[in-house]
Formats: sequence, C-alpha cells, structure tokens
Amino acid sequence: MSDSSFLSSIKKALTSGSPSEDSVTPEANAVHPYENGESSELWEDESFWDADETVAMVGSMMVHLIVILSLALVQLQNPVDDEAVVMIAPPPEYEETVDLIEEIVVSDQPQVEIGSDALAEFDMAEASAATFAEIANMVSPVDLEPTDLGDIMVNKMFSQPVAPQDRLVDQKGRVGQGTAGASGAVDQITFEVMQAAEERPTLIVWLFDQSGSLTRQRQDIRDRFDRIYEELGMLREQLDSKTAGEDPNDPSEARVLTSIIGFGEKVQLFTEEPTADLDLIKQTVADIPVDNSGTERVFTAIESAAKQYNSLRRSNGPRGPKRNVMFVVVTDERGDDAHLLESSIGSCRKWGIPVYVVGVPAPFGREHTLVKYVDPDPEYDQTPQWAQVDQGPETFLPERVQLSFTGNFEQEPVIDSGFGPYGLTRLCYETGGIYFTVHPNRNVSREVRRGEIDAFTADLRAFFDPTAMARYRPDYLSPQDYVKAVKRSPLRQALIAAAQIKNVNGIQRPQTRFVKRNEAGLAQALTTAQQDAAKLEPVLIQLAATLEQGLKNRDEEESLRWLAGFDLAYGRVLAQKVRTETYNAILAKAKRGMPFENEKNNTWVLKPADEITVGSKWQREADTAREFLERVVAEHKGTPWAMLAEKELEVPIGWVWTETFTDLSPPQTNRGNNGNNNRPPRDDQKRMIKRAPKRPVPKL
Repeated sequence: MSDSSFLSSIKKALTSGSPSEDSVTPEANAVHPYENGESSELWEDESFWDADETVAMVGSMMVHLIVILSLALVQLQNPVDDEAVVMIAPPPEYEETVDLIEEIVVSDQPQVEIGSDALAEFDMAEASAATFAEIANMVSPVDLEPTDLGDIMVNKMFSQPVAPQDRLVDQKGRVGQGTAGASGAVDQITFEVMQAAEERPTLIVWLFDQSGSLTRQRQDIRDRFDRIYEELGMLREQLDSKTAGEDPNDPSEARVLTSIIGFGEKVQLFTEEPTADLDLIKQTVADIPVDNSGTERVFTAIESAAKQYNSLRRSNGPRGPKRNVMFVVVTDERGDDAHLLESSIGSCRKWGIPVYVVGVPAPFGREHTLVKYVDPDPEYDQTPQWAQVDQGPETFLPERVQLSFTGNFEQEPVIDSGFGPYGLTRLCYETGGIYFTVHPNRNVSREVRRGEIDAFTADLRAFFDPTAMARYRPDYLSPQDYVKAVKRSPLRQALIAAAQIKNVNGIQRPQTRFVKRNEAGLAQALTTAQQDAAKLEPVLIQLAATLEQGLKNRDEEESLRWLAGFDLAYGRVLAQKVRTETYNAILAKAKRGMPFENEKNNTWVLKPADEITVGSKWQREADTAREFLERVVAEHKGTPWAMLAEKELEVPIGWVWTETFTDLSPPQTNRGNNGNNNRPPRDDQKRMIKRAPKRPVPKL
C-alpha cells in the first residue's frame, strides 16, 4: 500500500466517524485473510482494505488515546529510601526560635519537658499518638485541631500510646490516680512491650541515668526484671527452645531482646549485642558505675541508641522491619543537652521508635528542686543532706512570676506541677511513648512535711489530683510554634515577659515595731525601714505595667492554663505592690507626727490589715487584686494556681498602727547564784563514741 493510500485512509477514518449499521458493507464483515489461509492477493484487494482499514484505524487511535490519558494521570514520584521508616509526615526542621521574640527577654539557662497522668501506682504523663500499620506511621505534629485548652492548636496525638502495631490504635489519653512507684511504671511498660511483641520480635533498650541519686531506683528496677521478663514470656520461650535443642540465648530465636545503655557525662553501651539472657541483663544493670560528674546527656544517649539500632527498623520484606524497637529511659533530671531535643524527636520518629521515661515530676514554674541525699554507703554518716537538681520547668518558657510570701522565692516550699519536665515529656509525646512521673511521697489530700520525704527524692510539699490537672496540660508544641502562639496573644506575651523578671524578692521580715525614745530617733528608724520597700517598689511597678498589657485581651483567651497563670500573676503582683507601697506610705505618714492615744504608751506597732488607710488609689488596686485571686480560687480548684491564690489571700494587703508600752529601764542582773551558772554534767563516755565520717554530697 502506498503512502498516499495510507494517509487517505486515515483522513477517511477521521472525517467519516463510526459507520452506521446501514452503511456497513459485506466487505467490512469479511474474515481477516490470514485467519482462513487465503492468499495475500485478498490482502491487496482495494475494496477490502478500504472497509477494514477504517475500523482498524479507529480502534488503534482509541487504544493509543487511552494509553496517553493513563500516563497523564500517573503522578511523578520522588525516589524512595527503602531503608527509612515511612512516616505520614516528617516533623519540620526548627531553627533557633529565641530571636523570634524581640520584646521578650529569654533566660540564658536552657529551658526544658505531658502531663503526669497517674496510672497504677504512680503519676504518668501520657504522650499519646495514633500508630499505624507496618512501621509506626506517626500522626504529623502539624495535624492540628482546636481544643478546650485554648487557641493553641493541639495535635491529634494524645491517645493511648502503644508500640508500633499492625492495627490502628486511636484511644485518647486517660488520667488516673495513685501514689508513686517505679514498679507501677515498669508494669505498664511491660504491657507496652507485650503489645509490640505480639506484632513482631521486639528490642527493648534500657537507658539508665548513672548519677548517684538513681542508685536505689536502678536497684528496684533490676529486682523487678524477673517478673518483667517472665510476663514477657522470655523465660517460657527459653524452656521451649531448650527442649527443641536450640540455643535459648540466640538473638535470632528470642522474641524479646534487651540492650542496656548508661549515660552521664558520657554514653556507654554495656551490652555488645542485644541479649535474651536474663541473668546477664540483671548483672549488667547491677554493675552500672556511678557517674559523679553531675552531667546527664540523656538526649545524646537517645540519639546514639537510635543510630545503633535503626538497622533493626529497616524494611527487610513485605511484612515490614525486622524488629520493633522501644526505648525506656530511667532518670531523675531534665537532661543537660536539651539542644538535641528536636533532633532526638526526629530520629525516633523516622525509625518509629517510641520513648518511655520513668522520670520525676517537674516543680511548678521552677527549674530546680532540692533532693534528699543519704550516703549510699552505710559506713559513712547517714545524716540527710539536701542537694540542688534540675528537674523543671514543665513548660518551654517559664510561665510563673517569681513572687514570694517570705521575701525570698528560692526559700519558698516547692510544689508539684502535675507534669514532667518539658524536654523529656515532649519527646515521649511526639514519639508515642509515655512519661511516668514518680514520687514515693505523693499525697493529694494534704501537704507533705519535709521529714516525710524519702531518700533520693525531691522535696515537693504539695501534689494535685491528676483528674483536675488534665485540663491544664502544658502546650507541647515545638519551640517555634510555642513562640508563635505566645506572640499572637498579648495576654500570653505579657505573662511570659513578667516571668522573665528574676529576683522579685519581697521585704524580708519588714520592721513593724518602732520605739519612740525621742522624735529624731523615731524618724530615723522609720526612714531606715522605708529603704527596703523603696528598693522593691520599682520592680513591682514594672511587673504590674507588664501584665496590664494583657488585660485587654483576657476575654479572648480560652486556655484554662494560661488564664489561671495570668490571673494569679496579676492578682499577686497587685497585692504585693499595694502591700509594699502602703507600707512605705504609712511609715512616711508616721514621720510627720502621730500622737499616742494613751500618754503612757511609747511604742508604735504596725500590723497587717485588710483596710487601706493611706489612699483611695491603693484601695482600688487592692480590690482588683482580691477579685483576680478569688476568681482563681473559684475557677481553678485543685490546682497549683488556686493553692497559691489562697495563700496570697490569707495575707492582709494593708496596714494599721497600734500602740503599746515598752519598758526602757535597764534589765536587772540575777545575783541569786552569785554569778555561777550550773552546767549540766557531760556524758564523757557518749562523747568518746566514734562517729561515722561524713562525705560531701556528690554532683547529682
């Protein structure tokens, strides 16, 4: 067939359309020449070609058109890393965010770590994530929904955390109640490991803080390993494999393997290879050396562990990775390498590794607490000593204004925040693990006396019902998102700015008794007393002015946590401002002259009172302070904010003068025993008893 005939046939097919039944010729229904063995002469017959050619070309064009459209619908795909764990959405990379708040002064100290929901015998901060299918496809932290916590968008990860499983788990986080105990935390972790082991073989990596304050807790966990691994079925599997003639400690045969890592100033791997040998596991934990450097590189340890074991999480077939991997961190501090928090989260999320922390409660609005230290060696003095440790705060930036009832904030009793330290808790939250807050003296019904505090435990005087605290969960956002949320709210920005002002110490033991020997002496005493108040007034004025910037947007705030924090701060600042300024003013008034009602009296005594006697301006501020404090008590019952508001309301805001008599005659000496004081007899034998030597407290 010539080229001209071929082109003519295409043109005819395109212009004629599909032939109707009437137009179909007998030749069009002819059998293909090669089907019945006819000669090629029929193939060259022009009448046959013209009819069959039309049908063939139309069909060919339709097939090609379908192919072209199908290719157009195929999406271009980026190359896939076969070794990486597939995530629904990777966490964003965050830059340093402190510079984003130009008008807020940020502390030079690193700020570090969901809430402490109690479960079984302890307080638990649950970081809950929906986990998916083969390789822990975590819900992206940018998948946000508004909640009753306020206009901060909380991601949809607060569900019951479990190890990666084939089934979808989408249970919301729960709040329980109970006393503290590492054993309860370990029991819950055992359940999590069992869930993971049902899906596929599992590796549990224990990361132990090597500081001296964790000595007893490491021992408690080691003593519980028999029950842990018996429940996991390890011992039963070992017996079964023995009967089958297999090596019970062969890592390839064990359903659950264990690895031990220690961290302090350095990170140490104590198990060369993951093992199923229970005796070896227990002995390894018992032999972990104490690190007295005072440094806890917990996030470095997590990064190292993720790098060490991510090969077990790489896909090796259609059924997914070789093993599930879970990290369990045991520590009593927040960590000294918080700059690695976001990269630790990224590494664990990439490989689908949930992190569980057996930790401590963060002190409310504070970085430091005091831990009761008793020398672990009974050969040395067992007298308790108190050492400062870093266990807070519970939020990314401090959200509590540092005011004091006694004049020194650092000497105030420390109370529980209800949550763990920000960094470690956020790590658990983002990876689908759990943060367990452990404190053996937890009591929500009354304040805890210092003498009740157990050894190696933080001095926390008050605890709060986790059911009430669940509504006040901190914002476990990335640093960048946290700062953006603060900048969008004048109320939050005002509270954060006020919390940055340090050393707001009140008048320590203000002078309240003034004896009048003469006018000049009384005036001098009053002037000296005014100086302490004069030093404090500018700071309180600055705090009040800072917080007032958030008042106009207060009604727009929906977060209970931020409302409680702001109202408490503003009420306390106004109360202490009025208390300080009226103290100064009432002393100034006395210097202008103030006669005694009873001529025999010679002493003025200043007593706290609810009434303001020196000016209507301070009366209005006092009324506003009470309004805010009473609102905190009424609307936030059972929380740290309500407790502090009640204590502030117990202290009167104003002052009143009272008068009394002081005997100014010199005291007479007692001559009844001729000046000889009888001393009690000394117990020489008791004094000769050799006391145990005393060692200084190591760095914890």
